[in-house]
Amino acid sequence: MHMLDSRQPGFDAALRQLLAFETAQDPAVDAAVADIIASVQSQGDAALIDYTARFDRLSVTDASQLELSQAELDAALHRLPAATRAALEAAAERVRRYHERQLMQSWSYVEEDGTRLGQQVTALDRVGIYVPGGKAAYPSSVLMNAIPAKVAGVGEIIMVVPTPGGERNDIVLAAARIAGVDRVFTVGGAQAVAALAYGTQTIPAVDKITGPGNAYVAAAKRRVFGVVGIDMVAGPSEILVICDGQTDPDWIAMDLFSQAEHDEIAQAILLCPDAEFIARVRASIERLLPEMPRQDIIRASLSGRGALIQVADLDEACQIANYIAPEHLELSVAEPAAWLPKLKHAGAIFMGRFASESLGDYCAGPNHVLPTSRTARFASPLGVYDFQKRTSLIEVSAVGAQTLGRIASTLAHGEGLTAHARSAEFRLQD
Repeated sequence: MHMLDSRQPGFDAALRQLLAFETAQDPAVDAAVADIIASVQSQGDAALIDYTARFDRLSVTDASQLELSQAELDAALHRLPAATRAALEAAAERVRRYHERQLMQSWSYVEEDGTRLGQQVTALDRVGIYVPGGKAAYPSSVLMNAIPAKVAGVGEIIMVVPTPGGERNDIVLAAARIAGVDRVFTVGGAQAVAALAYGTQTIPAVDKITGPGNAYVAAAKRRVFGVVGIDMVAGPSEILVICDGQTDPDWIAMDLFSQAEHDEIAQAILLCPDAEFIARVRASIERLLPEMPRQDIIRASLSGRGALIQVADLDEACQIANYIAPEHLELSVAEPAAWLPKLKHAGAIFMGRFASESLGDYCAGPNHVLPTSRTARFASPLGVYDFQKRTSLIEVSAVGAQTLGRIASTLAHGEGLTAHARSAEFRLQD
């Protein structure tokens, strides 16, 4: 794990190197994805059947066999152990309650001359959510993508999830049932993204695609953007902890592990002004790591992109955090609210010693689909607003047309657009 000191020469360069992540698309992956998308566009269901057999070892004779019925989702829900079902339902309710506060409302106002201006907010007609499949199960991803869409009032939610070898995951399907997903198809990869974007004989085209996936899914989302909307192209998981040195070092070590265990290229960083505390965290890491089932992944992540950084003080820690713009930021200090105004760029901020990042992943309520790779400088978490759109409303009175028409005419002539000017002038009463 990298040991850095913000006061040492070369720190800025070392930090940039630590944060460097190659986001350019692998040409081989991109070429393969381009072929898959073209095949799905031209062959529809036939291509889906072929790719599902090749990549997921799931053979069907008709694409309709790739769809799961609501009865099958119900059955998966009923098969869950009582404690698992209760936890899933409690998490769903918390996520729903939080996102209900994000709903945008239509509005308008009337000017003195009777002109009405406003904004109409409407939900998307149909969205697709991609859920990773295989050995891992991500019911939390189902909840975080489907519930905001449902709260927004989306007309139809289509979920795609690969089931390699035909192996279905009950907790993922149960989450789809709880979240209100309308249709579920057992297809994954770039072919699923293409099917959602362009439609096939069986899978309907959607207006927006959200949800995480592997490099092929990410490349496919890049390629279909513009045909449909997408949430983001996410990079590796990240956690940044700012600590005043008073939290249990075992807690901090485990919080760093919580993101490092996702992937060998995930990133976990601690900023702290207390050198002795940093040493204690390092000792906790060395002691706790052998207990972790995914210790090889954690070790690779921490050695490659992890860091324990001593800073001059918490003010400097906030400055560095704003530069890093992390996906998850833990503010593990005595009075977190006092430092919040200094923090501008983060996907989610976890305030206080008891707010572990893992709670945000599953059940706190805010969305866990967050901007990564420093994109929190300009991007926001997934939310209800991603499934709503805004339409401007302009109702001009006869009186208003006199004032606005003269303004528009002058500007249009200035741009050399005569038809624009005449269109406004025709409505002038003199």
